[in-house]
Amino acid sequence: MFLLFQAPAVAPQPTTLPGAKSFVYRTTPQGELRLHVFTPASGDGPFPAAVFFFGGGWTNGKITQFAPHSEYLAKRGMIGIVADYRVRNRHQTKPADAVDDANAAIAWVHAHAAELKIDPARIAAGGGSAGGHLAAAALLLPAPKSQPRPSALLLFNPAVDLSRRAEMAAISPAAHVRSKVGPTIIFHGDADTTVPWQTVVDFCGKMREAGNRCELETAPGQKHGFFNTEPWLGKTMGQMDAFLVSIGYLK
Repeated sequence: MFLLFQAPAVAPQPTTLPGAKSFVYRTTPQGELRLHVFTPASGDGPFPAAVFFFGGGWTNGKITQFAPHSEYLAKRGMIGIVADYRVRNRHQTKPADAVDDANAAIAWVHAHAAELKIDPARIAAGGGSAGGHLAAAALLLPAPKSQPRPSALLLFNPAVDLSRRAEMAAISPAAHVRSKVGPTIIFHGDADTTVPWQTVVDFCGKMREAGNRCELETAPGQKHGFFNTEPWLGKTMGQMDAFLVSIGYLK
C-alpha cells in the first residue's frame, strides 16, 4: 500500500491585528490581501506614514513582523501600516507577483490618504529581507507614470541586488537606481550571509552617485534578521526615528 504524502497546511495571515484598522487593498486570483493601519491616538493629521512588508524569501513570513515598528511610529505621531502580499507557500506565486502587490498597496494608501488622515507627499515604504526588496522595488523599478512611489525607504537587511539570479534580475532594484528619488536608510549586519553586507554597500554607493541620500547603519558581527530581537530591535528603531526626524516625518 502506498501512502500519499500531503504537505502540511500553511497557516493564513490574520485578518485583523490588535490596535489596527484592517482593510482589503487588493483581491487577487489567490484571495484577498489586507493591510493593517496603526494611527496616532490624537491629532487630526494629515500624518506621514510608512508601509511595511514582512520578510520570508518571497516564500513565507508573518505580517506581524513589523507590527512593533508600526505601533512605535503611531505613538510618535506617524501612521504605521503592515501589508500582506502573496508568497509561494500560501499562494503558489512568484516574486514578481509580490512586487505587483507592493505597488498595489502603495497605490491603495495614496488613493485613501484623505480617509486615513495621511499626507500623500510623505508615504515611506519599508521592510525586511524580501520585504525590503519589495519596498525598494516600489520606489525604483519601472512602472506606469500613474503609479505612486514611496517618498522614502526604511530597509532592514534588504535584498536589493538580485542580478546573480537570472529569473529575478528584471526585478533587481540595484539595476534601476536613478536620480531624484526619496531618501533611504538601511540597517544591515556585516556578518549577514543570506544577503551579503557588500550588496547594500554597493547599492548605497550607486544611490549616492546618482545624487540620492542613502544611509547605511551597520550592525557589527550581526547576521540576517538581527533587527528582530533585542537589543537590536530597540536600537534600529531609535536609528529609524532619528532618520525620520531628519527628513521631517517626525518631530
